[in-house]
Amino acid sequence: MAGVRRLAEGTPPQRERFVDLLRAVAIVAVVLGHWLVTVVGYQDGQLTGRSALPDLRWAYLITWLVQVMPVFFLVGGYANAASLTSAHRKGQRAGDWLVHRAARLVRPTTALVVILSAGAGIARLLDADASRTRQVVWFAAIPLWFLSVYLIVVTLTPLMWVLHRRYGVAVPAVLLVLVTAGDLARLYGEEAWGNGSFLFGWLAIHQIGFFWRDNRLPTRRRVQWAMLAGGGAVLLLLTGLGPYPVSMINVPGERLHNMSPPSVALLALFTCQLAAALLVRRRAERWLRRTRPWMTVIAVNAVILTVFLWHITAAILLTAALHTLDVLPTPTAGSAAWFVWRLPWLVMLTAVLAVLVAVFGPIEIRGSRTPRHRPRWLPAPAADLLARPAPRLVLAVTGLAAVAFGLLDNSLLPRTQPVPLGIPAIALTAYFAGALLLRVLGSAPPPPPVTGSVPHALPREDQ
Repeated sequence: MAGVRRLAEGTPPQRERFVDLLRAVAIVAVVLGHWLVTVVGYQDGQLTGRSALPDLRWAYLITWLVQVMPVFFLVGGYANAASLTSAHRKGQRAGDWLVHRAARLVRPTTALVVILSAGAGIARLLDADASRTRQVVWFAAIPLWFLSVYLIVVTLTPLMWVLHRRYGVAVPAVLLVLVTAGDLARLYGEEAWGNGSFLFGWLAIHQIGFFWRDNRLPTRRRVQWAMLAGGGAVLLLLTGLGPYPVSMINVPGERLHNMSPPSVALLALFTCQLAAALLVRRRAERWLRRTRPWMTVIAVNAVILTVFLWHITAAILLTAALHTLDVLPTPTAGSAAWFVWRLPWLVMLTAVLAVLVAVFGPIEIRGSRTPRHRPRWLPAPAADLLARPAPRLVLAVTGLAAVAFGLLDNSLLPRTQPVPLGIPAIALTAYFAGALLLRVLGSAPPPPPVTGSVPHALPREDQ
């Protein structure tokens, strides 16, 4: 706690703390949402897990409140813009920034990938059913598909920032048109043409974070209330009279899905969320000037990716333990017993996740550290080559692309298709090759800073 207090007391006064709060709230909401909506039961004597949403149609409107992934991408846009401009002021290039950003994302992820593949390998040696092993790994790896998209967005950030500086609002406008075209393609049965929205939709929201960073979002409360009302009206029309489902979280059997890939309806919901955030922004900032609330936000954000990556694993471990002890309740989704079971379920899951965060959280904390000297194992000529701007940028993009491909390839493989290590060999190879490349780049000290700075007066901070 002493370290957290020092960080809190040393926070620059110009830092927008509300952004950090939004990040923490978004991820915690995702974790709690996954835990609350989980249904655990038995089918043919085997443990199964699924979402309760198909059984809780009355809860579809509640998803408008708990679908907070757009908020995470909004905050990501703000934070990436802040970090990138800070790097430019220090004379760092795009490749340096990507290597630094990758370390904060890839190292904690690698810990999960290693543990899952090692666990699957041990299960194979013990002659466990390969399909069941793959299913367990698939469930534990659910957070990775989302992270693969975010890694792609991060890789594109230097380019998207340049487009933002040059074309401004035209960039998210074009992305909105592309999402709309993808929705039309999906409505007319061309599902493949709609897959581009996985990138276009989240990029559009991420781009709005740039406008927040530039202080170019509406500040007048009348305009903010109009945004809230307008976004809500569009959302009601799209889901009431239009073809979009009410649930903002994917429900099996729906003609369209709003989240995977993002739809125009989800962007309408995001407009409401953005307006609500702007409306409470000043009050939240004043509250976060207090030491205790700000210390809590700092502590949560220090391990926020670890929390996100391991929360499904916590549920698997707890379920397995209760099953082994023969004390696992399996009430019907939506029943009174099921709702009563939610409270002890959350308490026990929080305890298990706390242990996992205590073990793996330090990896995330160390991931942000930058080497000061060339490691002995890296030859000087190689370090000199990796320090050059062009090779460093190309290799950083290559490494991030390989990592993202590995995570995505694993997510696309059917959950019951057996593979030796629970994750496809191609996915593991691509992931570890990319992670190793990024690690080597991170181990090589960056080149000396270039002279000059970004001609844009922004507070000096790295979020």
